Amino acid sequence: MVQTERERDMTMQATAAGAIALTGVEIHFGEGRSAVRALDGIDLRIEPGEFVSILGPSGCGKSTIIGAIAGFTRLSAGELRVDSQRVAAPGPDRAVVFQQHMLFPWKTVRENVEFGLKMRGVKKAERRSTAREILAHIGLSDFLDHYPHQLSGGMQQRVALARVLVNRPRVLLMDEPFCSLDAQTRLRMQEMLLGLWHEFHMTVVFVTHDVDEAVFLSDRVIVLTKRPASVKTEIAVALPRPRTHEVLTSPEFTALKRQTLSLLLSEVAPAA
Repeated sequence: MVQTERERDMTMQATAAGAIALTGVEIHFGEGRSAVRALDGIDLRIEPGEFVSILGPSGCGKSTIIGAIAGFTRLSAGELRVDSQRVAAPGPDRAVVFQQHMLFPWKTVRENVEFGLKMRGVKKAERRSTAREILAHIGLSDFLDHYPHQLSGGMQQRVALARVLVNRPRVLLMDEPFCSLDAQTRLRMQEMLLGLWHEFHMTVVFVTHDVDEAVFLSDRVIVLTKRPASVKTEIAVALPRPRTHEVLTSPEFTALKRQTLSLLLSEVAPAA
């Protein structure tokens, strides 16, 4: 497919992806008898431009890892670096997309996407041009002046993605962003995300409970133990790219899904 001049410009402007390294990371919440140990010696390296999903039992600490990389959650022990720089606070190099879209309901789609640029002091004309480009990229050019409540759930999450991608982060952190969507919309969002990842060359860390989603999207799937979480195993996903929904019925996908599901279920306590 031939790229337009605008698409080539956007590709050239994409920021180099970030490397992530967690070494002996522990995180505890609370003190004394009420203290909860969420993470227990997490060792993990994610290469620049890699797409990694994190699976584990409910409540094991998957979202805590996202919070730590984002700089929202303080470490109790260990070290966490992005591009060799110790993470001590949130930064524009790391963007987060949550389960809920977190859009400002009183702002239009365009205003929501422009918001981060405005906070950085980008001039109005440049903000509008950049917002239009990214919204065209995700198929929402016809909805610039709509408000979030006028959009479907999938469209709202597309706007949420555009709002973070407009700042060209090196690392994209996603905490179950598609869990509330219906199956068809979820699959369309997954395919769109893979297209954006390829275009913008980001490192992606994706938390999910869905084994199919993890295998479909990822270069590697990290399976965590039950809380306090440590890395149980890493599964390399050697399925060819680019990926579309056709791969979901392939024998190779089925084998990886079976392996991943078995490892995950081994960490889930049997019913009483």
